[in-house]
Amino acid sequence: MSRRHRAEKREVLPDPKFGDVVLSKFINNLMLDGKKSVAERIVYSAIETLNKKASNENFEDASADDARHGKGLLVFKSALKKVGPQVEVRSRRVGGATYQVPVEVRFERRMALAMRWLIDAARKRGENTMEERLAAELLDAHNDRGNAVKKREDTHKMADANKAFAHYRW
Repeated sequence: MSRRHRAEKREVLPDPKFGDVVLSKFINNLMLDGKKSVAERIVYSAIETLNKKASNENFEDASADDARHGKGLLVFKSALKKVGPQVEVRSRRVGGATYQVPVEVRFERRMALAMRWLIDAARKRGENTMEERLAAELLDAHNDRGNAVKKREDTHKMADANKAFAHYRW
């Protein structure tokens, strides 16, 4: 890690179909070996599948712009919001002992963890194609099921179990 200064954040361009920066970051996370067009095809077809499956869902907090693109994008955003952890544990060395200290998660890290966990859970599913896996995992996360939501619950349980060390927070 550099001692001179923090690396500046790069500007991420919005995705071409929906004009959404968060979706563009998700596509970049899903991408393997620089094959962005393949990752875009996977994400867009998963969102189309969600459009078909989630046609009867009701979203109160949806903006007009998101509603215009259909329910698939709303399910995606809802899944990301539900998978993102509120607290996590960080290792802190005090004296000779290492403590797992619960700390709140910043918004950027929360979104990054949610994306990573959703993609990992989708890759481990048993469906045939990645489009089907991703769509099923997003729908499960939207309905508070699935491995990505389980990962968030485990993280929260860890933080809750180590609440006694919260005074070591920095």
